[in-house]
Amino acid sequence: MMRSVAEGKVQLPDFQRGWVWTDDHIRSLLASVSLSYPIGAVMMLRTGNPDVRFKMRPLEGATPPAGQNPDLLLLDGQQRLTSLFQALASGKVVDTRDSRDKAVKRWYYIDMQVATDPEKDREDAFISVPEDRKVKNFRGEVIADYSTPELERGAGVFPVALILSDYEDWAEEYRDLSHTHKDHWKKFRKSVIELFRDYQIPVITLDKSTPKEAVCQVFEKVNTGGVSLTVFELLTATFAADDYHLRDAWYGDEAQNKVGIQQKLQHWPALANVESTDFLQAVTLLSTRVHKLKKIQSGKSEQEAPGISCKRKDILKLTLTDYLEYAGAVENGFLKAAKFLRFQNMFTARDLPYRTQLIPLAAALAVLGERTENVAVQDKLAQWYWCGVFGELYASATETRFAKDFPELLAWMDGGSEPDTVREANFLPNRLNDLRTRNSAAYKGVYALLMRDGAEDFRTGQAATDTAYFDESIDVHHIFPQTWCEKQGIPREIFDSVINKTPLSYKTNRKIGGSAPSSYLEKLQKEEDIHSERMDEILVTHIIDVSSLRGDNFQSFFDARRASLLARIAQAMQKPITQTDQ
Repeated sequence: MMRSVAEGKVQLPDFQRGWVWTDDHIRSLLASVSLSYPIGAVMMLRTGNPDVRFKMRPLEGATPPAGQNPDLLLLDGQQRLTSLFQALASGKVVDTRDSRDKAVKRWYYIDMQVATDPEKDREDAFISVPEDRKVKNFRGEVIADYSTPELERGAGVFPVALILSDYEDWAEEYRDLSHTHKDHWKKFRKSVIELFRDYQIPVITLDKSTPKEAVCQVFEKVNTGGVSLTVFELLTATFAADDYHLRDAWYGDEAQNKVGIQQKLQHWPALANVESTDFLQAVTLLSTRVHKLKKIQSGKSEQEAPGISCKRKDILKLTLTDYLEYAGAVENGFLKAAKFLRFQNMFTARDLPYRTQLIPLAAALAVLGERTENVAVQDKLAQWYWCGVFGELYASATETRFAKDFPELLAWMDGGSEPDTVREANFLPNRLNDLRTRNSAAYKGVYALLMRDGAEDFRTGQAATDTAYFDESIDVHHIFPQTWCEKQGIPREIFDSVINKTPLSYKTNRKIGGSAPSSYLEKLQKEEDIHSERMDEILVTHIIDVSSLRGDNFQSFFDARRASLLARIAQAMQKPITQTDQ
């Protein structure tokens, strides 16, 4: 096993994360092997399948000949084999970390006396020393020195790095020290060294015919190190086999002054949270759609042709040719999506009801191209978008919905029937009362809808354009202030509803404070020189019943605004909402 690692016959697929075991882990592992305790099986994949190609790299510490192609890829057991190889067979000091997670370099030794004493804990026999092989106390004084073979033998510590190599010269010198040393060496060799050299590790080998999806799934199932691999990491390793650097394409390469796709998207604040997987899902939607259309054109029926999808297994089947074919269009699709969102007055990622809804939107815009400038197309996209938001249809099972919405949107633009998202969307009136925080997509939707439809700031009279949004720090705030509501005994679950909230600038909200509406309106009018009629006009842009607000009549205001908001939501969805009792 160690020889195969050194020669490069066993290597890692490049999606494997780096070696991370600590000094304590390594010593414990060595002790287990020295006692013939099982350390678990390792799992390998036999190479040679042209459809399962990854960029490969040697295990850390191994330096096989350049261009050496492995016979096996290590899927499970990296930490154990790398630890054993570095300590036993690399011939180099081991780069590891101490208990405080500080990077350290260590050589490993076996205290021969402790190792052969059945009453002692075997883990105590394994010691690690710094790179200069000198152990020092906190004052910097050398308390143990193993820097020469003579000093090692005198201290009775055997270098772990000699276990699998030619140790006879070291042993002969040790035996010559005395008759006692000769007997002790015999006992040590039999109870420790021979157990190491005879130790066997169970190996599960996957045949080279194992498909890529299964390889990736198996890898994630058997690795319990914590974070699951993303499809981006897996595709990065796959594309690297064809010398394409997906990571650089996404993140950019500062050394080469190359701007990545992520940086281009993040130029638009609304796209700040778009993930690499989101982008790959949109690319896969385009790719699977084209493959489906080609099959239909070749004579296959709709049912016989492969489906449009962007599930994990479909992304993993994405070829580099397909990625390069559609990545540019998808990038433009996301940029068009950012402009669309700006028209809906959604300016930052924080305000997006669903980040995931961008995926079918960007894919559709990538196909539609210049047609997206058509007003009829924009209106249909807006209806679909708001139905998704207020129908709260992107909260779960999103991949299935992506695959439905994408082709149905395109068909709708060409005169087909409306997508299921439009047809299925339904907003229950009582849901409005329950919207209290940004955790809800519909809550964010109400906030954006008010800005889109021209809500003007109470103090400045400015509508929430993108410039005003950022310059004035516009956010959602209470209309009847929280402090006032609490004094009136209005329950929090009522006054915290989005019905009692609206987009206002930070400065305006500070001026409102905790006063009654009648007081803060009078104050704003006086300080900002706003005529009463103009203030009423501003309040109407927020669909606020003016007389109720000026009269500090919370219940009347609440009922009227609830009805008005429901009407506004119905208008955005272009679907009726049945008014029901609270």
